[in-house]
Amino acid sequence: MTEAVTFSCLSYSYRPDSWNLMSCSGSVPQGSSLAILGPNGCGKTTLLKLILGLIKPSSGRLSANGQMALVPQIFQLSFAFTVLDIVLMGRARKIGLFSQPSGRDFKAAREALDRVGLSHLERRSFNELSGGQRQLVVLARALVAEAEILLMDEPTSALDLKNQDLVLRWIIRLTREDHLTVIFTTHHPQHALTAADQVFLMLGGGAAFCGPTDEALTAENLHRLYGLPHRRLDFDYRGQKTATIAPVFLASGSSGYEPL
Repeated sequence: MTEAVTFSCLSYSYRPDSWNLMSCSGSVPQGSSLAILGPNGCGKTTLLKLILGLIKPSSGRLSANGQMALVPQIFQLSFAFTVLDIVLMGRARKIGLFSQPSGRDFKAAREALDRVGLSHLERRSFNELSGGQRQLVVLARALVAEAEILLMDEPTSALDLKNQDLVLRWIIRLTREDHLTVIFTTHHPQHALTAADQVFLMLGGGAAFCGPTDEALTAENLHRLYGLPHRRLDFDYRGQKTATIAPVFLASGSSGYEPL
């Protein structure tokens, strides 16, 4: 199977005396999804920037096979761009410098909006949309770029549960139906369990683990990752076997967390 992204012994340092990433290695097959998990400040966004080529690694090797597009966290704009304007921005590479969008560009943008179910909002101001709608618009912007690899930085951040589910469904759809490669960061092991084929656990202190989701999301690894115990719960829902991962929040008076 062809690898969309591979990285080996990848390290990055913002300052000579402080390493943000140390000796990270992993690979993402084409048409699959990878979830990057870890606590705040562990380097998840830094790893995305390295893959995108926005910053250069201090050491190690990295290769990407395919055009990439970024789906950032939900943001607020200073100017009143319409929804259609935002999606058209994804055609920047196709349009060229100092050129105007063509009829083909508008057609592609409208088709992307229709695909995410928001064609009726194309003239609405982006800042007037709900969080879930904004995230779908930004996803449509990435789709019109015709990229083979989508990088999503905490795509469910600040979304309610229903919209989180919607975004996760899209991640699954893009890999299974469109055969795109999706790499996303998240704080939620449950989201990785639901939508990722593989996970990359940033365990701190230079340690990391990359592997199939079921093998990686063990109680021991999650305890080490987040500093509190987790339980995996398997059950039947509407005749199908499913699972969830729940953190165990202990009382504030507890003397500490014990490994499971």
